[in-house]
Amino acid sequence: MKKALLLLLPALMFGESLKYILEYASQNNNLLEAKKLTKSAKEHEVASKKSDYFPKIDIGASYQNSTDTTLFQIQDIYTFYGKVGVDIYDGGAKSALLKRAKDELGAASYDVQETKEALLLNVVKDFYTLKTLQARLSALEDAKRSLWEQKERVRSFYDAKMATQDDVARLQASYDQKSYEIESLHFEILRVKKSLTLQVGREIEDFEPSVFNESISYEPKSSLKSLEHKESALKSGAEALESVYAPNIKLEERYTLYEYGDIASNHPAKIDKQNVLMLNLNMRIFDNATAKEAKEALLLDAKALNEEIKYHAKEQKMLYELSIARTASLKSKIKSAKSALVAATSAFTTINEKYSAGIVDYVVYLDALSAKTDALSLYESSLCDLQIAYATSCFYGGKKLQECVE
Repeated sequence: MKKALLLLLPALMFGESLKYILEYASQNNNLLEAKKLTKSAKEHEVASKKSDYFPKIDIGASYQNSTDTTLFQIQDIYTFYGKVGVDIYDGGAKSALLKRAKDELGAASYDVQETKEALLLNVVKDFYTLKTLQARLSALEDAKRSLWEQKERVRSFYDAKMATQDDVARLQASYDQKSYEIESLHFEILRVKKSLTLQVGREIEDFEPSVFNESISYEPKSSLKSLEHKESALKSGAEALESVYAPNIKLEERYTLYEYGDIASNHPAKIDKQNVLMLNLNMRIFDNATAKEAKEALLLDAKALNEEIKYHAKEQKMLYELSIARTASLKSKIKSAKSALVAATSAFTTINEKYSAGIVDYVVYLDALSAKTDALSLYESSLCDLQIAYATSCFYGGKKLQECVE
């Protein structure tokens, strides 16, 4: 409870930064929680395999009733026993199964991390997509206000018989078009917010500016490490099957107490207690290659997984290099978009004054307004795309996203 309140405090005080959103999502996403529970199950499996080395102690009781007994038989027998057994040698089966359980735990641990990083990357993409849409919405609303002002100005001229109905209608059509685009953006913003809500585990409202560090180092992702552990687990499973053909030696001691029905104390079949010590040797000499074939199947699965690891390693390296190249491309795009925005803003300011003075016509005005709106949207979206590219290079570089964001 205290931890949850500490997580909520930054949001209540300052709005929500991306770093806070990522932290919250990493603790409240249902799919991630499922992976954590799977990991916990694997931890219990490892504990179970370790316990397998200890002696086994059993206790029990039984009742036996026989009819038509002979002189040397007893009709009612009550048995109480305790049994201790320990495996002296099992051909390495326990150690192989323990190693397999540890490898499966390792794979589950990396699966948790990979699921977490993939989730957080999607959150980052939705976060900056939302900021892009909001920037576009702001630009369209600014353009809509400009059209409203010009529409009202031209309408006053029309009322004074200084403009035509066509002039008013064209501005009204452009105004209505902007209204439609704004409504469409409201839906897209709602869609992305719903996606964020699903992934983060709660609704997201206000945002604080957040940026990523540029990551240029590289290491294998958690998904590759998980596959390596799964390959090792398959090999350990094959070793466990091989132990079937080795001698299995088990020491067992059983102590039994007997109680009887109504019989004479000197009955020849009567015994009060008994201790039995047994040393068992078992070795499989023929099973028509059942265990051998099962072992070969696991080894082939391990080889197949090894080929998959090689492919995904190459794929990760390729995607990492592409993400680095994309950041360089986006930096150039931002520089170009900034220059275009400065030019478009300056041009619109001049043309807006000329249009108000009646020096330029409606088409020139709308072109300048659209150019300014598009330039502003392009610049803002390019800034967001760069942050997504940084996050992507961090992801494919094998780094933790929460450590890459400021």
